[in-house]
Amino acid sequence: MTRGARALLVPGVATALAFALLVTLGVWQVRRLGEKEALIARVEARLDAPPQAPPSRAEWSGLAPADYDFRHVRVSGHYLAGPEAWLYTRPPEGFGREPGYIVLTPFELSDGGVALVERGFVPESKKAAYGAPPSGDVTLIGHLHAPQSRNLFTPADTPAQRIWYTRDPAAIAVTLGYAAAAPFSLAPDPGERVDPSQPQPAPSAPQIVNNHLSYAFTWFSLAGVLLVVFALFARGRLASGDRRA
Repeated sequence: MTRGARALLVPGVATALAFALLVTLGVWQVRRLGEKEALIARVEARLDAPPQAPPSRAEWSGLAPADYDFRHVRVSGHYLAGPEAWLYTRPPEGFGREPGYIVLTPFELSDGGVALVERGFVPESKKAAYGAPPSGDVTLIGHLHAPQSRNLFTPADTPAQRIWYTRDPAAIAVTLGYAAAAPFSLAPDPGERVDPSQPQPAPSAPQIVNNHLSYAFTWFSLAGVLLVVFALFARGRLASGDRRA
């Protein structure tokens, strides 16, 4: 082995390891791209489907979020008097800049059981002044929502004040006095915003970010650039070694 070739041993191993890592990250992003596209297709199909009956009370204990999240449903029943909960959120598109809350109200289903209804958005300044839900039997058409996951930056919920920062229907229902509520909440389809004293229904379609193709391109491009840089470096080292020899 020439002197120049020996000098390339450590940089070559380091380059090979870095190249393998970059390619692995690119392949992982391609796999995530397929998963995200399948998720988007499933959500869009559910959002566009005609409303159907929600999962029955007997099914609730065995449901997984993928079984019902964003399912378009029609339910009948009546709102229950008593305390409501508030889910803190940024203002939906078209609702100004002031953050506020999604009002979560218990709703007794005519088929049995209690589910939380996301009645709509109220700005923080109007949290104490919005109207009560309608009385009597009503029929609602909307989409089911699964519980949200938390991350390191999610503030702690304050159940004593009935303020939540993640949507967890079952846990929220317990604080309102309903121990066997549905694992999902229902967001009614947006309608005309007529009565400004009421929470205003907001779009419930998810904003699913799908940047995995660009991420994959970035990782694969970096892997290619790394090989080019190493090739130029190696050629210079070998040429230098030949001249010294």
